[in-house]
Amino acid sequence: MGSNPIPRTKVVPIAVLLELKKEGRRESTLLSIGRKLRYLEKHCDLDNPEKVKEYVANLQCSDGHKDNLIDIYAQYARFNNIQWTKPKYQREERITRVPKEEQINKIISHSTLKYAVAYSMIRDVGLRPVELGMLRVKDIDLETGEVYPITAKHGAGRVLKLGTSTLSMLKEYISKNNLSPMDILWNSKRVKENWSKQKVIVSRNLGEPELSQIRLYDLRHFAGSMVYYKTKDIIYTMRFLGHKNIKNTLRYVHLINFDNEEYSVRATKNVEEASGLIEQGFEFVVDMDGIKLFRKRK
Repeated sequence: MGSNPIPRTKVVPIAVLLELKKEGRRESTLLSIGRKLRYLEKHCDLDNPEKVKEYVANLQCSDGHKDNLIDIYAQYARFNNIQWTKPKYQREERITRVPKEEQINKIISHSTLKYAVAYSMIRDVGLRPVELGMLRVKDIDLETGEVYPITAKHGAGRVLKLGTSTLSMLKEYISKNNLSPMDILWNSKRVKENWSKQKVIVSRNLGEPELSQIRLYDLRHFAGSMVYYKTKDIIYTMRFLGHKNIKNTLRYVHLINFDNEEYSVRATKNVEEASGLIEQGFEFVVDMDGIKLFRKRK
């Protein structure tokens, strides 16, 4: 007797990914699609669209997540010529709560160098986690701190600038690990997994439960919000975030009310000290009696 054939639904999701790869989908997109297809396959018969629709409809999750699962199943249905009526889910417009910088920094400060640098980069320049995972050493100018990422979601290319402390940590990380120009700096999946664990540990140790609610993607929201707050330029913010559609930027930049926030204030007469304060994120406020005052949101 010959060997038993592998059930169809155990093979086709892989074949779907191969076809999508031929269509030019990026590896990061394929990984996400594959993960969600395997999830659906585990809970329902992919060859029965009505069962798939029933399962998704009964999930306790947002309509946005349901819509995403249905879009991914549509690829499977297209590949297999499955006739079905695609359900419509209305994605909710929801304002994301942006964490404070001091909250983000508490988690970063308790992280190992490898992940502290990764999180600091997202906080500084608003990289998507998937963009972080595509960065090679050669994509960063270690003299100027300029970052040349591959923009995800077919957005426009952009050049970003790291903060001084982040650049210093990055140089240390590269040196300690003897990384070459072509080396990938991080695995985005592990960065996300580490953040999920680290924020819970820090939250528990510091007795600050709100820290456990901060998502890794919120660091990107923070970066975009800060850029808009400083520039009041929605087009510049759109380019900074790598968006193609300004509507996406408007969802990010709601903004949080900075006017009621507390500030750290520094005063100096020294040009070198003033330069250092600006590099640390302080902004010039006023010159009084030859003393320059700077402030930075806590």
